[in-house]
Amino acid sequence: MDYQQIIEDIMLRVKPSLKDGKQADYIPALAKVNADQIGICLTTLEGNIFASGSADERFSIQSISKVFTLAMCLSIKGDLVWERMGKEPSGTAFNSLIQLEIEKGKPRNPFINSGAIVMCDMLISHFKARGEDYKTGYLSFIRSICGCNTIVYNTEIANSERSCGYLNAAIANILKYYGNVQNEIEEVLMFYFLTCSIEMSCCELSKAFLPFANHKKVFNYGGVCLTTSQIKRMNALMQTCGFYDESGDFSYLVGLPGKSGVGGGIAAVYPLRYSVAVWSPRLNDKGNSIVGLKALELLTTHTQESIF
Repeated sequence: MDYQQIIEDIMLRVKPSLKDGKQADYIPALAKVNADQIGICLTTLEGNIFASGSADERFSIQSISKVFTLAMCLSIKGDLVWERMGKEPSGTAFNSLIQLEIEKGKPRNPFINSGAIVMCDMLISHFKARGEDYKTGYLSFIRSICGCNTIVYNTEIANSERSCGYLNAAIANILKYYGNVQNEIEEVLMFYFLTCSIEMSCCELSKAFLPFANHKKVFNYGGVCLTTSQIKRMNALMQTCGFYDESGDFSYLVGLPGKSGVGGGIAAVYPLRYSVAVWSPRLNDKGNSIVGLKALELLTTHTQESIF
């Protein structure tokens, strides 16, 4: 299949929608990004790379980082992760307080903010117990899985998020009240914002997601090891929970496991075939990239390839 031609065709078809929606301007640093951009990169299991547009432009991956955080937590704690959070779609906004309060501080799944904050708490405790720096450990894993040692935290973005992160602070306080955060709230919050601040390009992100597309290959990156079963189950969670309260629509329209972020990025996998990343900063009211969603819907429609 000529993926390069397909991607070029998609780029032409989605460009009229580039002005739709708006970027995540509630985070001051993200409001500065040139929103008139789109990049896409598809990487096959054979190592073939097909890219177009701003595919080498780095952007803040935001909640896409939750996939990497979950991989680390599963590697360290296995099924004990699920004692502190669930595996069900939330059906509410990614930063909902109401659901968290009703369910007494147990996040519905790892891909909403409350779940990610709990996972950051787990990682801090783990690395501290080993006398290691959790920030270094997390970044080492990201660099290992994408094969690039220049990936860094963007502290300007992290500090920008903290400056207006009142709702996430409220989430952390509820979690702490119910005993689901063990470390100091400010430390956990800043680590969470740092994980979201990591910048990657579509090409780097596509490469980083390739191991999640291939559960038949040994997963061992930066000391993070996952079993075949864990990779498949992570794909299941991406399918049902990866797009906030728009996960059902994404599954219906695209039919691939994936994860989005309010930086405008989306990463998805076709198991045993390819991984793909797309970026365009303007979002819909659910917090997902409008052009990114359209591009991936066109990809699976045109190729007639999805998991269904």
